[in-house]
Amino acid sequence: MSRPDRQPTDPETHGRPHTLRRGILSFIAFLLAVGIAVGIGGFLQFAAAVADLEPSGLESAEGIVALTGGRDRIHGALELLRSGHGRRLLITGVHPLTRPEDLRRQSEGNEPLFACCVDLGFEATTTVGNAQEAAVWAKTHGFHSLVIVTSAYHMPRSLTEFADAMPDVSLVAYPVRHPDLDLGHWYLSADTAKLLISEYLKYTVSRARQAFEAH
Repeated sequence: MSRPDRQPTDPETHGRPHTLRRGILSFIAFLLAVGIAVGIGGFLQFAAAVADLEPSGLESAEGIVALTGGRDRIHGALELLRSGHGRRLLITGVHPLTRPEDLRRQSEGNEPLFACCVDLGFEATTTVGNAQEAAVWAKTHGFHSLVIVTSAYHMPRSLTEFADAMPDVSLVAYPVRHPDLDLGHWYLSADTAKLLISEYLKYTVSRARQAFEAH
């Protein structure tokens, strides 16, 4: 029994799917390379900006907000309050088990000022929560300008979230520098590098979320 004749295969048609597949894979690889380059470039720009943050030429405001996360933040905020850079201070994100007297003991001679002009916020557990808690506090006191006190590496994301929570309030940055954290030479410390990368990713997510919500 004779077999049916097979149609001759066109080499050009036969090789087209493989060529198309290679083209798609090359394009995907190109997009990934561009994304990685943009991400690295954005991170380096972020790290350089954070390393240059200094609390110089600080303007006064109606209120001061300190985000918990270290003794230096609270001490710096109390110094601003003592020197007249704001009328009241909110310490936001205080742990529920923290007693007010514990924070007063950390005020290093500012106990009377603490008792008179410092408010504690116990609700916030995230930077978004800090911003929302501060927005309610600012509205309660009729404040339209705030000094934001937090770590330098945390300042970009904090300002982004605070501006989103209260767009009509003027924000003044007071970045706190930790003496044991060399942001200018972050690449020499694995822990510092991981901290900055993590903060950059969170900052990027915050910006993306706000852009999505705006549309």
